[in-house]
Amino acid sequence: MGSKIAYNIDSSEKYGWQPDWFGADDFDEELIEKVIEFQKSMGLSADGLVGPATHRRIFTERQANIDDYEPTGEHIVYNGEFYPIDWDRVVLWDEPGGLRINQGTYTDYSGKEPRDISMFVNHWDVCLNSKSCVDVLNTRKVSVHFCIDNDGTIYQILDIQHNAWHASNRTVNEKSVGVEISNAYYLKYQDWYEKRFGPRPIISDAVAHGKTLETHLGFYPVQLEALKALWKSISEACKVPLAAPMTGGRLDTGVNTEVYKGRFKGFLNHYNVTENKIDCAGLDLVEMLEEIK
Repeated sequence: MGSKIAYNIDSSEKYGWQPDWFGADDFDEELIEKVIEFQKSMGLSADGLVGPATHRRIFTERQANIDDYEPTGEHIVYNGEFYPIDWDRVVLWDEPGGLRINQGTYTDYSGKEPRDISMFVNHWDVCLNSKSCVDVLNTRKVSVHFCIDNDGTIYQILDIQHNAWHASNRTVNEKSVGVEISNAYYLKYQDWYEKRFGPRPIISDAVAHGKTLETHLGFYPVQLEALKALWKSISEACKVPLAAPMTGGRLDTGVNTEVYKGRFKGFLNHYNVTENKIDCAGLDLVEMLEEIK
């Protein structure tokens, strides 16, 4: 029995699961019995050892009913575990009103070792709200981990353990977390926003790739506060440094070589990854990160 306990301790350290996933309190004989019960229910070999197949099954079961496990307060989810966030409007994919990304739109890392995350990528969705954004993502068969709606609600639509397809660069995707911030971008949508949420800020001097962009819609203050809360939580959960891509002592507003090659560690905008993107031009990463610090 002692060898089985040691095996499960090693498995937990490797994959990131805990005894309470099986309804046990510790790495002991009770856990082994709980694991055997679970394995029988899944049609697995019932040996009480949490090997790759058992871990993948318990991870998937937990993901499907994640709201059943969330502790008191608001949290985000990384590899099936909960990490606190200082924001009062966070909705997980399994909660009432939650938004969910479809299978086949991301690389599924269920039951694997915790993903090594070193970057966070900001996007604007060019949609009217987060629900529309998720519909578009599912249709296009791409993905992201979070959405921030017009009222500042943060939707987690995918466990950040999974590799979302959001950054136009496979290496960056493998190392990053992504967010889509609701913003239809074009001034012609201002009337729509005014009727529902009030007028959006206007940005007229944003630069990306050495060019000043056309005047466009900015983010609501509540969205920026939600974004800072999310950055802080991600930094603490994944140990991502509160740093932005810099060139010559100033925020880099174009493609950054360290980002592109996957060597950067910190928070960035999508335009730092590819010349084909301009989001989120006008978002002052340096000032916002300083406010978090």
